[in-house]
Amino acid sequence: MLAYLLRRLLYAIPILIGVNLLTFTLFFMVNTPDDMARMQLGVKHVTAEAIEKWKTERGYDLPLFWNADAAGTEKLTRTIFTQKSARMFIGDFGRAENGRDIAREISARMGPSLAIAAPTFALTLFVAVCLALLLAFFRATALDFWGVAICVLLMSISSLFYIIGGQYLFAKVWRLVPISGFGEGLDNWRFLVLPVLIGVVSGVGASTRWYRTFFLEEVNKDYVRTARAKGLPETLVFFRHILRNALIPILTGVVALIPLLFMGSLLTESFFGIPGLGSYTIDAINAQDFPVVRSMVFIGSALYILGLILTDISYTLVDPRIQFGGQK
Repeated sequence: MLAYLLRRLLYAIPILIGVNLLTFTLFFMVNTPDDMARMQLGVKHVTAEAIEKWKTERGYDLPLFWNADAAGTEKLTRTIFTQKSARMFIGDFGRAENGRDIAREISARMGPSLAIAAPTFALTLFVAVCLALLLAFFRATALDFWGVAICVLLMSISSLFYIIGGQYLFAKVWRLVPISGFGEGLDNWRFLVLPVLIGVVSGVGASTRWYRTFFLEEVNKDYVRTARAKGLPETLVFFRHILRNALIPILTGVVALIPLLFMGSLLTESFFGIPGLGSYTIDAINAQDFPVVRSMVFIGSALYILGLILTDISYTLVDPRIQFGGQK
């Protein structure tokens, strides 16, 4: 097991390097250091001297990948890529263009993101699994038909519609919750109820249909027919056998998403004014703040790889027949 985990972690290194390099290249294909300086200083009435001063102060006066004027190893180390992007592998995310420490900002904003993402994730999973079991139990009935139809309807509507409609109905018309913002302490639940509710409603349709498919695949398998032949009631067959065996494909999508909870939701945090990582990323993109953008892309890639590793580990917990390395 330890050897397998170490091997997967070693595989992750070239993937992260590739993601880092690709992000860096794409960003500077669209924005030059001069464009970044104009964005930060103001587009109008910016002198060439001010642009050069801004670039020198922030290290953007160096070549991107190869410094031909430097000597020895500094040809690689005295470049924008090495000094701005490669340092993330040792945990140094640097500073944003406004001078704030990125690592400190990420730590401060992680809490609000988790406050929304964690309950949304848990409630969506619970509701979707329960509804999927119910539809599979009453398969080929009117309840199943209309349940699937409602799920298709829910997943066909844009999450933006749920956000705007929820803010208008619950916050503006009924005045049950604040329309946006984020508080401190126990009183913060008023700001979280609506975003969590909208997140569950917008995600439960697709998840329910997905899980229902897994349950239906197990319904007519040999071990299920054997359990029924032994006289077990249908409810016990579903909860003891079908649910347990359907957990493996469910875990494929669920466990991989757990680390990404730290990244927050871009739309939800932006529309509800929540100071999380999602809104932090959107603001950085709008401001062309490259240090923040590449830091968030790097962290997202690392968390996704971690999620895949956790998925493999969870397989062995659900089904002991599965062993690391592909052997059974």
